[in-house]
Amino acid sequence: MKDKKKVDYASAGVSLRAADQAVARIKTLARATFNENVLSDIGSFGGLFRAPVEKYAEPVLVSSTDSVGTKLKLAFMSGVHTTVGQDIVNHCVNDILVQGATPLFFMDYIGVSRLDPDVLAEVISGLAQACQENGMALLGGETAELPGFYNADEYDLVGTIVGIVERQKIVDGSDVVEGDIVLGLPSVGLHTNGYSLARKICFEIAGLKFGDRVDSLGNQIGPELMKIHRSYLAPVAALLEKIRPHGMAHITGSGIPGNLVRVIPDGLKAVITRGTWPALPIFEFLQKAGDVADKDMFDAFNMGVGYILVVAGKEVGLAESLLADRGQPAFRIGRIEKGKRAVDII
Repeated sequence: MKDKKKVDYASAGVSLRAADQAVARIKTLARATFNENVLSDIGSFGGLFRAPVEKYAEPVLVSSTDSVGTKLKLAFMSGVHTTVGQDIVNHCVNDILVQGATPLFFMDYIGVSRLDPDVLAEVISGLAQACQENGMALLGGETAELPGFYNADEYDLVGTIVGIVERQKIVDGSDVVEGDIVLGLPSVGLHTNGYSLARKICFEIAGLKFGDRVDSLGNQIGPELMKIHRSYLAPVAALLEKIRPHGMAHITGSGIPGNLVRVIPDGLKAVITRGTWPALPIFEFLQKAGDVADKDMFDAFNMGVGYILVVAGKEVGLAESLLADRGQPAFRIGRIEKGKRAVDII
């Protein structure tokens, strides 16, 4: 009878030693984001956070979960893993900001085929940096080593955020009325959406490599696509102290039409006028290189507008001033009119 080989976790592709090394490094990074409301340490079964409810008459928690999507493919191509951590945090911050919420804490899920402590530390450092910049704690998360499930040397990154808002200050679009002005805040690029189409255009149709320079962009194509998703928290939070917008939208997947319509009441439509905000060269490049129709461009990409506020006409000047005081440009890109509920791009 042949001797049977011993089977253990390592032979199945899971390294407990690598996991221990990673946890030790994560603790240092995460602890740097902790504040007086964090009551647990990394490694606990659950993260403990004391909600600062004493600051609110009727506090409401706001939560959201999202992923970086196929922008991760660029991290795998480049070997740069810090920026995607910043991307997912800023994305989630903007998602709850549209309802007027201030972020409290963030939690992550990272699924990998094979745990590489160095790569994981880079990802977590990006998460921690963005959490600090947005004034919230990286409370905990989960790193799952799943050999045979994910492709070798690749990972998935998902984030969950929890914030808080005064119930009477929730912004949900119900106050949007005819005559309101639509203000657009510029993006820095694709942010975290449209990457399946962008990668196909750049690396298959145009035949570019990650480090190839595109003169019209003044940059290499890879770094241009990897520009970090912008957080709008600081300027918008300052504005919310003085003005209550009638509606706000984070321009992510489905672009301006698919996201702005979410805060438009029945019987009204938003009319967005092209050319009222600065065009980013990356979108012109993608459209020409891929021969993409206008509608498809606006459905897939933010087209240079990362965040939208719908404000009363009488307050638009004050809104622009408050944003400018925080160094945030804003452009009058449209208005609210009567009509079938929709977003028209003209």
